[in-house]
Amino acid sequence: MFKNEILLITGGTGSFGNAVLNLFLHTEVKEIRIFSRDELKQDEMRQKYRNDKLKFYIGDVRDSDSIYDSMAGVDYVFHAAALKQVPSCEFYPMEAVKTNVIGTENVLNACVAMGVKKVVVLSTDKAVYPINAMGISKALMEKVTLAKARTTESSGCTMSVTRYGNVMASRGSVIPLFIEQIKRGQAITITDPDMTRFLMSLDEAVHLVLHAYEHGKSGDIFVQKSPASTVADLAEAIRQIFDSQTKIKIIGTRHGEKKYETLLTREEMVKAQEGEKYFRIPSDERDLNYDKYYTEGKKQVTKQIEEYNSYNTKMLNVKEIIDLLLKLDYVKNELKRK
Repeated sequence: MFKNEILLITGGTGSFGNAVLNLFLHTEVKEIRIFSRDELKQDEMRQKYRNDKLKFYIGDVRDSDSIYDSMAGVDYVFHAAALKQVPSCEFYPMEAVKTNVIGTENVLNACVAMGVKKVVVLSTDKAVYPINAMGISKALMEKVTLAKARTTESSGCTMSVTRYGNVMASRGSVIPLFIEQIKRGQAITITDPDMTRFLMSLDEAVHLVLHAYEHGKSGDIFVQKSPASTVADLAEAIRQIFDSQTKIKIIGTRHGEKKYETLLTREEMVKAQEGEKYFRIPSDERDLNYDKYYTEGKKQVTKQIEEYNSYNTKMLNVKEIIDLLLKLDYVKNELKRK
């Protein structure tokens, strides 16, 4: 895939961008462009990979001009740029709107104008039944993408969305935090031992996007089926992996946190197409036909259908979590530094 094609990754210096590079940089891809506003991280990435196929563009998704400058000749776009931290978005919600909502529209407009073949927008479980500013901005980001897909259908640019929960060992996630606490001899801090989270690797996140590229129609949303665990079992698994007697300290649920992650609403489950590994929510082809969509209902929505969340998916026990974590390069490397 991507033979002689040019790829662009917005927010490309993050964990996702590095995973894409590790997968494709040494293939027959023509060029991979990293678009971000952090020159230090770009320089670190440049020194790490040292590959002529890798090109760097300083810019911000909030600045539409800088996006256009980076997108000439691009075939595929991975839109990963976002404000992702729940606390910072709670304190500065308009900053979340500027990056996650307006920034996304800027990227999509540039994709259409510059003849990009396909763009996949990365979303999150927090966009489903959102309770915090980050989730609300991501939900609106999805709506912007689906609306743009509907109004630019004739452009030839396919726009789809991938939605997933916390990616294991990604930057800012809980696994690196737990490992760091163990190494410092501190207590592992968990919010609610019964809180559940999906367990998905970075490679799986990338392959979900690739699945969207290969199978998506404009306006589709894709979700990977993933196992989950309680936070308490995850902490215990990490403690056993590092052979630690560190205590586990319950600090209480933080502002904006959910007990369970939800990846599909029950309304979406009604129309979701279920495959072996993925759910596909087909594009919404409605228009403003009020008679059809405002005065007539859908009987199937009233059926006993559940949302898809981290409580009703396959739950892993501690041993299964250990087996899963030991496959992660991050955990392997941390064990070597132990």
